[in-house]
Amino acid sequence: MKNVVKICLVAIMLFSAGIVKAQNLKFAHIDSQALIQEMPETAAAQKTLEAQAKGLEDQLASMQKEFQDKVAEYTQKADSLTDIVRQAKEEDLQNLQQRIQTFNQSAQQKMQQKQAELMQPILKKANETIEVVAKEQGVIYVFDSNAVLYKSNASIDLLPLVKAKLGM
Repeated sequence: MKNVVKICLVAIMLFSAGIVKAQNLKFAHIDSQALIQEMPETAAAQKTLEAQAKGLEDQLASMQKEFQDKVAEYTQKADSLTDIVRQAKEEDLQNLQQRIQTFNQSAQQKMQQKQAELMQPILKKANETIEVVAKEQGVIYVFDSNAVLYKSNASIDLLPLVKAKLGM
């Protein structure tokens, strides 16, 4: 009988310790997009991307101007051209149009790759800093506030703490 009482007391103590432990769990949230947008590295990456985009846009505009000039020339002289010359000019225009489309697709891919290349270290730095601050605050879960449907006032907002850690 004494053993049963002791077992019950031990079980109650363990159960109540679990409840007390569960009450100390800390949750936090952060707007990671706001953090990344405010990081100085993001502004530098944007400037680099804009410069590269400008170069590609200038090259594309030059190709499109060439195409428009050739189309205008073709339409002016179309009636006076022989069938063989007309067919050759049409093929030339089609090839130029295909090159423009290929260049445009390639440029978009290059821009996406460059953006990923520039943003990867920024994302890594943000995630590492969030992790450090979360550990300092004793947080067991950090949710992105853009994906959370509900957050309690008891949830810790890590954005100001992470910004301070980053010196922002």
